[in-house]
Amino acid sequence: MTPALCRAARGLLNWTQVRLAAKAGISEGTVRDFESGLRTPSAGKLFLIRKALHAQGVIFIPEGPGVRLKGSDPRRPSLAEGEAGIIANSEM
Repeated sequence: MTPALCRAARGLLNWTQVRLAAKAGISEGTVRDFESGLRTPSAGKLFLIRKALHAQGVIFIPEGPGVRLKGSDPRRPSLAEGEAGIIANSEM
């Protein structure tokens, strides 16, 4: 996991660094230093971070760097507000 992926995953959950640290059972400084690129946590602490995020539905995309929430379908784009999508048999 990279610092950018950690920030992105936290953003999906709307979590602060403090909340992630609490959920992972590690110090806020560990999360802050990791996300800022100052220090890479031990493999054990990275595991705890990933486990805490995964428990809330974050999925790390295996195809490349990225994250999404469990239950979201990356193949089906959501429609912007006011868009109806494809309308069949329209008599316009």
